[in-house]
Amino acid sequence: MHPNPKPSPTIRHITFDCTGEPYELAHFGAEFMDHPISDIDKPGDDEVLVELPDGAPGLLFVRVEEAKTTKNRIHFDLGPTGRTRAEEVERAVSLGAHVLTDRTLPNGRGWVVMADPEGNEFCIERGELG
Repeated sequence: MHPNPKPSPTIRHITFDCTGEPYELAHFGAEFMDHPISDIDKPGDDEVLVELPDGAPGLLFVRVEEAKTTKNRIHFDLGPTGRTRAEEVERAVSLGAHVLTDRTLPNGRGWVVMADPEGNEFCIERGELG
């Protein structure tokens, strides 16, 4: 990696549109990512932030009027830490997500395509524990 002498933007937030209650979807995100909702955000707010550590972009949940109508063009690929892929999928389901497609291969590679309670897709890949 080489230094870039030109000023460049930084990613401050990754934003999720919510037709329902942003605080509820933020609660899902906070539980799934094991990080807190911002202390200043509360139920009923139009914007709710999940704070991630070490300068990582926060997850911002914003109320919108229009519903999602097609597949996401960008999504997260998440790798489990301290859990297997199957355990992470089970945990996500227990928090309100659902499995869209299981693309796990016989050799253990691959991923599981999931959707959060608002239908935003994300994938869970194989982690160091399988």
